[in-house]
Amino acid sequence: MSHATLLFTTTRLPLSWLIRAGTWSTWSHVALIDGDSVIEAAAGHGVRRQGLAETLRRASHHAFVALPVTNGHAVVDAAASQLGKRYDYSALAGLGLHRDWQSDDAWFCSELVAWSFQQAGSPLFRPDCLRRVTPQHLWMLSPSSSQFRLA
Repeated sequence: MSHATLLFTTTRLPLSWLIRAGTWSTWSHVALIDGDSVIEAAAGHGVRRQGLAETLRRASHHAFVALPVTNGHAVVDAAASQLGKRYDYSALAGLGLHRDWQSDDAWFCSELVAWSFQQAGSPLFRPDCLRRVTPQHLWMLSPSSSQFRLA
């Protein structure tokens, strides 16, 4: 697989609104597509695999983006290696305050995605920036021709 597909979403929930406002982003969440499921770091759940259809049902808006990568399977495998780890709420506070408070054993969504690309040998950001990546940073990387926006 010469690409990895990301799913960007937003909901009408207060946490979604706060993330978008705090990061100046259209999107509050990003997940990796793995067939008919997603691998995501979700508040209240941690890193989990969930059905794509269920994820889309929760979203008020979503978009798919295919990012070119040497080995898309390696990106997904890296994310899957983190299944079961907790969600990093302190990272959200760190993003809002421009601090690096992230935990080594917990993830928030965009951090997990950026780290997975790094682990697969296709870094999107410098290693020292991985803990500060927001959904908007990932969105800005996508070539406009690879975006499929659905409301």
